[in-house]
Amino acid sequence: MGEPQSASPVLDNLIPSLRGWQKAAYAEYFKATKRDFLLVATPGAGKTTWALTVAGALLAQREIVGITIVTPTEHLKYQWAAAAQRLGIAIDPSYRNAQGKAGADFQGVAVTYAQVAAHPALHRARTESRRTLVIFDEVHHAGDALSWGEAVREAFEPARRRLALTGTPFRSDANPIPFVTYVPEADGSKRSASDYVYGYGPALADGVVRPVIFLAYSGEMHWRTRAGDEITATLGTPMTKDQIAQAWRTALDPSGEWITRVLEAADKRLTEVRRAMPDAGGLVIAGDHETARAYAGLLRRISGERPVVVLSDDPTASRKISAFAGSTARWMVAVRMVSEGVDVPRLAVGVYATSVSTALFFAQAVGRFVRVRQRGETASVFVPSVPVLLGFAAELEAERDHVVRALNRDPEAELEDAQRERNTPDDFEVFGARFEALKASATFDRVLFDGGEFGTATDAGSPEEDDYLGLPGLLDPDMVSTLLRKRQAAQLATRSQAQAKPAPATPATETVSREQLAVLRKELNGLVGAWSHRTGQPHGVIHNELRQTCGGPALPQASAEQIKARIEKIRQWALSRR
Repeated sequence: MGEPQSASPVLDNLIPSLRGWQKAAYAEYFKATKRDFLLVATPGAGKTTWALTVAGALLAQREIVGITIVTPTEHLKYQWAAAAQRLGIAIDPSYRNAQGKAGADFQGVAVTYAQVAAHPALHRARTESRRTLVIFDEVHHAGDALSWGEAVREAFEPARRRLALTGTPFRSDANPIPFVTYVPEADGSKRSASDYVYGYGPALADGVVRPVIFLAYSGEMHWRTRAGDEITATLGTPMTKDQIAQAWRTALDPSGEWITRVLEAADKRLTEVRRAMPDAGGLVIAGDHETARAYAGLLRRISGERPVVVLSDDPTASRKISAFAGSTARWMVAVRMVSEGVDVPRLAVGVYATSVSTALFFAQAVGRFVRVRQRGETASVFVPSVPVLLGFAAELEAERDHVVRALNRDPEAELEDAQRERNTPDDFEVFGARFEALKASATFDRVLFDGGEFGTATDAGSPEEDDYLGLPGLLDPDMVSTLLRKRQAAQLATRSQAQAKPAPATPATETVSREQLAVLRKELNGLVGAWSHRTGQPHGVIHNELRQTCGGPALPQASAEQIKARIEKIRQWALSRR
């Protein structure tokens, strides 16, 4: 093919200005000269610009004469078209199946996966009629349903080139993704093979994405089951799966104290971030329309400003998102639909107020906050202290591939699954167990950052919580870690001084000095480090598993006996998990 060229003067200027990873991936693409190419890059890294630059070069070489861009949502079609226009490539985002041929003024069209599935033969005919590059945005959606995958394969099998993009190359099910190569694993599963990977860890080191600070909130949940039993439990402590779902739902109840306190804290954090980023915005990801409207009402009272509410059945949703992206409004509340692909770079504070608990959705949601505009910007995401979410937060920098397990599947069940509506219901809807949320208090649990835990469990609204909400909005990753360690050390010192004051006489009990606690913590951290090196798990994930197994608070607040129990447990693991 020769040296890749650009398709316009705009691209002539763009190619030299590509980021380091984009230049490397660009070179790798033209070196490989493959029909299919899978790019995995963290949300916010610049996949769209990279793909359109490749498309421009292929157009210039006459390797292709047309482009089809396939996206998960209607909004993203227009987002892609706008990005292409800036690079001198005309894409029609309004193309409809009923048109047949696309307008002569356009070099390509943008369609959705659902649109392709509705008429795969039409899109195959369009693909066969000229040399076409197909760009699959968030390609894992091609496996959303059996019928979708088959339609994508039928429509685009004749394409001259296919470029697959994703920021989350894994799925929560076993549906294979069309045009993705899978490599057999020893356990019988198959793992997707990416042609170029640029993950969150390297992107963070390069300053391409923002560091994410997770602020976790616990609290006492009180609810009544369908059988009439009243249950009280602390969010984050060991519970059954049903109880976790019910406690989680109780926390998210708009009439309870927990969500109100968390929204107050998030708004306070947003105010601090806006000192350095004046247009910084916040996003609350809600579970359904009713709670979204209720959260918007709470935010209006808290912030004094009416939030933008984006609902999936609102025909103006796309315009609302675009308007919010270009404004200085404080808050947007959305029902799941803003979790993937939507480009609102000024989003810097998020509240994960849904009980969807898949790794895929969590990664997509967090991806909305990592798009950096200037070095030093940070992102803050507020989450419930639910073990599965804390595990996802701790694993943020881990790379994942899509693994297809060797399963015995029922063809009729697969067909039924493929035909059902894909609306990603919240987990508690799946359980179907009725209950009544009675009361939900909120406590600030801890901060998770870079695989570590910081903070001392305290009441929401306390000075200790304010120490973390008041972190500057512009900080390099190393500065974030340093400040978190300093604030935790200061809080622990303050608590130690308070505990050292004379107290009323009590029966003699065994006491443990600060030095002894420090030795125990050091021993546990050393064992966790060794286990991390052996298993590849992040330190935070191991601490979470120990805490869930043995009980008790986070390490900074754990007693000597609780730390000893965790030390004994991890030693048992070392002996039994060889």
